[in-house]
Amino acid sequence: MSSLDTALLDDLARTAERDGITKTVVGAVIADTHDKVLLLHRPADDYLGGLWELPSGGVDDGETLIDALEREVTEETGLTVVAVGDYLGHFDYRSGSGRATRQFNFTATVNPGETITLTEHDAHLWADRTQQNQVSTAVQTILNTWRRQAD
Repeated sequence: MSSLDTALLDDLARTAERDGITKTVVGAVIADTHDKVLLLHRPADDYLGGLWELPSGGVDDGETLIDALEREVTEETGLTVVAVGDYLGHFDYRSGSGRATRQFNFTATVNPGETITLTEHDAHLWADRTQQNQVSTAVQTILNTWRRQAD
């Protein structure tokens, strides 16, 4: 399902470990045919409540980045990932428990026509370019990379 080089994925994991990262997360840039990107809204009472973000979540022990991405997208949205495309970069932050966290971001394609079913978020939005500015600066950087690669 992924065209990504296994060596690249292994290198990302090794570099994160060397950098003192103790938790890894994957994020998906899922775009429709009009270049609108799927964003999810964190509930107000959650860690980073009120933030619009990419579908994302933690990588379990023994799980590959791609397997985690496919699982997290399905868990959070009910959508099925049919392809994982380009690696778009990463950003680091402190998790709610204070762990040094690195989020690896990839493009993903989902089955067209599936209905979004939210489990952890209170809203979703197919965001046009203006609406995409509601995300964090780190996610804006990832979306800028995605736009450059799409052109």
